[in-house]
Amino acid sequence: MKIAIAQINPTIGDLPLNAQKILEAAQRAASSGARLLLTPELSLCGYPPRDLLLNPSFVEAMGISLQNLAQDLPPNLAVLVGTVEQNLNASISGGKTLFNSMALLENGKVKQVFHKRLLPTYDVFDERRYFEPGLQANYFTLDNIDIGVTICEDLWNDEEFWGKRSYTVNPIADLAILGVDLIVNLSASPYTVGKQQLRETMLRHSAVRFQQPMIYTNQVGGNDDLIFDGHSFALNRQGEIISRARGFDTDLVVVEFDETQRDFQLASVEPAYQSEDEEIWQALVLGVRDYARKCRFSKVVLGLSGGIDSAIVAAIATAALGKENVLGVLMPSPYSSEHSISDALALAKNLGIKTNLLPIGELMQGFDQTLGDLFAGTEFGLAEENIQSRIRGNLLMAIANKFGYLLLSTGNKSEMAVGYCTLYGDMNGGLAVIADVPKTRVYSLCHWLNRNNEIIPQNVLTKAPSAELKPGQVDQDSLPPYEVLDDILQRLIHNHQSAVQIVAAGHDAVIVDRVIQMVARAEFKRRQAPPGLKITDRAFGTGWRMPIASNWVGIKNAYQAKTTATPNLSLL
Repeated sequence: MKIAIAQINPTIGDLPLNAQKILEAAQRAASSGARLLLTPELSLCGYPPRDLLLNPSFVEAMGISLQNLAQDLPPNLAVLVGTVEQNLNASISGGKTLFNSMALLENGKVKQVFHKRLLPTYDVFDERRYFEPGLQANYFTLDNIDIGVTICEDLWNDEEFWGKRSYTVNPIADLAILGVDLIVNLSASPYTVGKQQLRETMLRHSAVRFQQPMIYTNQVGGNDDLIFDGHSFALNRQGEIISRARGFDTDLVVVEFDETQRDFQLASVEPAYQSEDEEIWQALVLGVRDYARKCRFSKVVLGLSGGIDSAIVAAIATAALGKENVLGVLMPSPYSSEHSISDALALAKNLGIKTNLLPIGELMQGFDQTLGDLFAGTEFGLAEENIQSRIRGNLLMAIANKFGYLLLSTGNKSEMAVGYCTLYGDMNGGLAVIADVPKTRVYSLCHWLNRNNEIIPQNVLTKAPSAELKPGQVDQDSLPPYEVLDDILQRLIHNHQSAVQIVAAGHDAVIVDRVIQMVARAEFKRRQAPPGLKITDRAFGTGWRMPIASNWVGIKNAYQAKTTATPNLSLL
């Protein structure tokens, strides 16, 4: 039996378009001789639909689209389509009104419907808000082959692999007990750095443990802050990958199940990426391209400061949308260095993008005059520095409004974490491209991008980072060196380490305490930031749910510089 994997890029809520993509994949699969076609989780409506699911007319329209799709599919091809189904017992027995489901379509009808059993509620996932969990193992028989069906999270609860159980049941183990011939998993699994390696290692363990050939089908594309990387693959009973689809692109691959051997034959295996930087680059390019396209923007604008952050964002935007669709705006102030302009122009020339030069000196003078009486007798400080950033933000927003461009924000994760950014200034924008990319990774990405020829000018890579909001300013006037800051942030944000643990790892206690307080104080800024593309497992986006008005003792003065040799264990 030939089984086709449709790695499609759905648009959330666009039922006709998504159904058409499934139909086109089905036609290609039928032409290749496939008997079964697999599509991702919620492939008909796109993932995650979020509160669209609270709209009864949306759910009703999805049901109609499913029925119409069943009638349009090629004959002799069975198709698994991701959809939702109403929980008819909810009004009697309680529970959520919907199931997250896979529908088996064949010969113009919906033959069977299978419900997702494990519903995640961590990070960006909130499926218990909408869905009732399925209660039974899911499988169907096609041409005398018993095929187990799991949906995304159903795969992520192997207690031998994780060393614990996160849910009371293991759907893979249940299907193995039933003696199915193979297991398919239909996913919409967002990208994070290194996640594909984890998926393949996890499925390899399950395939070997339960002696089950397995197929993993994943969604691809950008949806808001989430990026889906595809990378669908199949394994045989020995845990060997016999097929892998492309990363960060749509694909259709066909694998063959040998009914005699009850296992897969070797098919095409797309090579894995050679480095994390290459992987992250592809993710960010896809994220920008899909965010712009799905929000109906064709052109973008961004401020070019001559610094490394705006340089990498400009390069990503150019790769995503084409050089003719990117506008870089230079907005020097009296404090800007000559190399800020020359470096920005050199970058623009390397990328082939258009630029505009809008000096802001006179605008700054206008603000000074207007605020002169009110600010009389005070020292020049943050308020005056931030006015420059807000002037630039206003100019960029004016351009975006006038010409219908998408404004890209260029702040990195290190800055967002500690609030080294200006609300209503450099934080302005419709999409924060590198908001989940730490500063040290920004440098790494630029060096990777320059591996064959210089795209990011060398001076951008070597000069000291600076906001240039006052004479001689550099970032390290206000922040620890980025190598130090990023390691502290990694331990605090991703590893959930306490101040005591971070200091024990070798960091200065005073710096650690200061960084922790800066992270807490900057929460109100992050809450008002544009959506940022997620590439890590702890991004400042939909999965980050911190209070703004908070005074937890573990944040404020979490570690005192004069702490004795015996730490306060209550902080651990």
